[in-house]
Amino acid sequence: MQRVSIEPRPNWQEIAKENGFLFHHVDGEIYWDESAYWQFSLREVEDEIEDPSTELYALCMALVDEACGSQELMEKLAIPEDMRDIVAASWHDTDMSLYGRFDFAYDGSGPAKMLEFNADTPTSIYETAFFQWGWLEDVVASGQLPESADQFNRLHEALIERFGQILTKGSLLHLSAVETHLEDRSTVLYLEDLAGQAGLETRFVGVDDIGIDDAGNFVDAEGYRIGALFKLYPWEDMMRESFGKKVAQSKTMFIEPAWKAILSNKAMLPLLWERHRGHRNLLPAYFADSPEALEMASGPHVFKPFFSREGADIALFDGQEHHRGPEEGYGAEGGIIQGYAPIARHGNNHAVIGSWIVGDDAVAMSIREDASPITRDLARFLPHAIVD
Repeated sequence: MQRVSIEPRPNWQEIAKENGFLFHHVDGEIYWDESAYWQFSLREVEDEIEDPSTELYALCMALVDEACGSQELMEKLAIPEDMRDIVAASWHDTDMSLYGRFDFAYDGSGPAKMLEFNADTPTSIYETAFFQWGWLEDVVASGQLPESADQFNRLHEALIERFGQILTKGSLLHLSAVETHLEDRSTVLYLEDLAGQAGLETRFVGVDDIGIDDAGNFVDAEGYRIGALFKLYPWEDMMRESFGKKVAQSKTMFIEPAWKAILSNKAMLPLLWERHRGHRNLLPAYFADSPEALEMASGPHVFKPFFSREGADIALFDGQEHHRGPEEGYGAEGGIIQGYAPIARHGNNHAVIGSWIVGDDAVAMSIREDASPITRDLARFLPHAIVD
């Protein structure tokens, strides 16, 4: 594994515009960065990313099954009491999941360590599935990489297949996000296209435009009943709003299903460690108010609120320096202390590995890079290549 500098394609911004990639810069800062790529061997990808991802996902599924039969675990996971039956029912009804993304600390020198699982609303789908694959094809065609170069990346095809497994051809799927959020709206546009390729009819509805009819059904702005809904909106927020209280009577199929709330918060990390202590791909993790957490906090560690996103309100001590993510008010819900694992570093660039799950399978990899060891909202996306 190494970071390799490479000449960017001279027309990459034109290619991005032609393909609807409108957020390659955010607030004037570059987000898509192809001035370098991360290079891996096939063995590293297969043995240290792909196989561990599949194994860890199976452990996550076992945790969901256990939690859906335990009020005590539901409480530890901060699932509101009036939503616990809804979460458990979605699991027992075998509601199907579309996707998720593990974040790993991995630098090529030891086993990948799971930092967290973005189980509910992971973004950077388009960049991973489509744009970095196009980059690889172009740099191979230009001779910058050998023809044998590859990428761990079948996310595009896997999502089409999975949409076809979740819904029958011809079904209507509503897709929803905050309409004014450029990245989220662009992500949902891409997913609309994939669902269409799976033979589904699609209709976009802004989160704020979803209503409820007299029969208790969710409806879009035109009054059409929402039978199936992909929502780029987190369950932990929805569960605490009046909207969430209507889920049980709505008969809407949700993608992601409600049971993903068990895995989309960091309270699952100490529960995994408790059940699989010493697993080579897990970091020690404890609830922040436990004696073990207090002991761990005297050395290198990371504090994470249950519901933090994009590094918000995370505090990291690497043994020498303290780092903090942006303050956004997370933490009242509870937090965990996790063991510290250094992520890949090249100069001032810190890279976290994303490993994508579709259905039950690991299907793709993505890299986010930040000047801080805490990966934040404006971290850059770099492509990767497998070169042996």
